[in-house]
Amino acid sequence: MILREKNAFTSVGDEVVIRVENVSKKFSKSLKRSMIYGIKDTIKNIFKSSAKPDILRKGEFWAVNNISFELKMGECFGIIGPNGSGKTTLLSMLNGIFMPDTGTITIKGKTGALIAVGAGFHPMLTGRENIYIKGAIMGMSKAELDSKFDTIVEFADIGDFLDMPVKNYSSGMFVRLGFSVAVHCEPEILLIDEVLSVGDLSFQNKCLQRLDELREKTNAVVLVSHNLEHVRTLCDRVLVLNSGKPVFLGTSTQAIQKYEEITRDKRLKNLERTGGLSRYLFYSSGDIEFLEGGIMNELGKQIDAISIDDDVITFIRFRVKNSIDTAIIAISILNTRHTLCIWQFSNDKDPTKFYKFDRGEYLVKAKFKKPRLAPGVYTISYSIRDQKSGEIYEKNIGFVAPFKVTGKAFERSVIYVESEWDVEKIKMN
Repeated sequence: MILREKNAFTSVGDEVVIRVENVSKKFSKSLKRSMIYGIKDTIKNIFKSSAKPDILRKGEFWAVNNISFELKMGECFGIIGPNGSGKTTLLSMLNGIFMPDTGTITIKGKTGALIAVGAGFHPMLTGRENIYIKGAIMGMSKAELDSKFDTIVEFADIGDFLDMPVKNYSSGMFVRLGFSVAVHCEPEILLIDEVLSVGDLSFQNKCLQRLDELREKTNAVVLVSHNLEHVRTLCDRVLVLNSGKPVFLGTSTQAIQKYEEITRDKRLKNLERTGGLSRYLFYSSGDIEFLEGGIMNELGKQIDAISIDDDVITFIRFRVKNSIDTAIIAISILNTRHTLCIWQFSNDKDPTKFYKFDRGEYLVKAKFKKPRLAPGVYTISYSIRDQKSGEIYEKNIGFVAPFKVTGKAFERSVIYVESEWDVEKIKMN
């Protein structure tokens, strides 16, 4: 159930403008089955028979499952989570597009939504005409649109294309125009889904500034975004969703840490399932056969996770088929963005002196002492080459078992270090 009380904003304070109580929404994986269920539910409702909305039927799943929160006046509320976690479904229910199957949503005040890029635009009409159409959809009168028209166009920065059909607009132009109309409508509650990530950096900064201005006018904002910097900068509180369920509600800093933990676990499982980021595709003599590799603890047991403060002990086990006289081993540690974080190789200064490998099986370990890699998921790549000619000996070593680094640092750099700052005034003006 959705209850709406329009124009209910009075003064800034602790007044609750959105209350979500035990809300759930289910969908069917099959369109045909969804239509059959819809017909059956309609018939049951006509005859006042319970449709049992809290029970999943064959082929159904919970897109949003038992979510509760409150949004107060003047607050910016963030919703984050992995793809498919239910963020857009929840926002669509707040906007009245979907009705919850269970629970209640109470909304006080006029809402405006920017959920889909170009939503409410007619592709064959011009930007000028669509400003009036979208503005009317959002509840603005013609007189109000006339008074704000120049400001809307200036903010959207599409002056030269104003009288061109919007079907010829780029995605950036779409979102600039849509966002401009939405924020100049000045709704009491603004719902935003991901659209800030479409525009260029200059427009994103302008949008952030405009959202700050709206908040100062006691407006409330609900923001769904994968851009964690936007969430960190704008949001007072953040809800983290995973597989349709709420897993955390708190400050933006705490929520982002929880979100990073979830995404690290998902990335690690994906890499373990696929066998790494990729495999090197290069010519190899095949003199060395790769057996296994990854990271281990001090006891020699293979592991898949370490703390940010731990040593990184890598290992590789391989079989030498033909004796090698001048070998060199290179080790690379990369994150999932293919950024090279650590690269080292054996040479004549190493005490182990990787020169000669006779036929047989070998285990090579290399310890990186407390590199303090930022929390995330990493892969290790080994390469065994001839020290003089550069010939590659191993066959398809590529990326070995991935691992994750846990901790509270944000991924703002490859290596996380603690720093000390000192500011001293050395001269008077």
